[in-house]
Amino acid sequence: MSIDVTDATFEAEVIERSRSVPVVVDLWAPWCGPCRTLGPILDKVVGETAGQVTLVKVNIDENPGIAQAFRVQSIPLVVAIKDGQAVDGFLGAYPEHEVRRFVEALLPSEAESALAALVAAGDEASLEQALSIDPGHTEAVLALAALRIDQGRPDDALALLARLPETDEVRALAARARLAGEPQDDYDATLTALLDRVKAEPEARQEFVDILEVMGPDDPRTAKYRKALTSRLF
Repeated sequence: MSIDVTDATFEAEVIERSRSVPVVVDLWAPWCGPCRTLGPILDKVVGETAGQVTLVKVNIDENPGIAQAFRVQSIPLVVAIKDGQAVDGFLGAYPEHEVRRFVEALLPSEAESALAALVAAGDEASLEQALSIDPGHTEAVLALAALRIDQGRPDDALALLARLPETDEVRALAARARLAGEPQDDYDATLTALLDRVKAEPEARQEFVDILEVMGPDDPRTAKYRKALTSRLF
């Protein structure tokens, strides 16, 4: 089963997803005849991997941002993404045996499968073992950092998160870690009190931003307080 990806969902569905499983990106358009030939082949071959590879499809007519990012000049264009980076690709409607060779090259080795099993287990010992093998494994770092926060060890969580590039998930976990141990029953009262200090006190500004990260973009108050922060700083 493939996933339709848009300019808005590309970061989450492709870049972030590729940190845990290889992602095959099929760039196509409805008017492209070879695309209609290749699409079912990709569906079949990637489906045979039983979830070890993910297939996403991008209609370039509807998503010019992605098309520009991949510098698309001709389609079908297929690109493999692992750990946030393009690692392979091909142009044109390849026959099934060539597509299968392309996809099989993305499958994890025995060592990678063993590492994935440790991360999937999710317990402290397994996650620590996974990080002894790959200290920068994104999923393992995030899972163990969350566990350290729950254990009341926020400094250890922040040390782990420092291994990763900044993403929305990393920022949110780091904010949770910095706020750990501080009661936040009334975000409105705390944020209102901090507003008077954010310009002069970096610590207050960091706490203010951390609370907004923990609240998340879906909280209707977040946009209001971000606007208030901007007005106080500038």
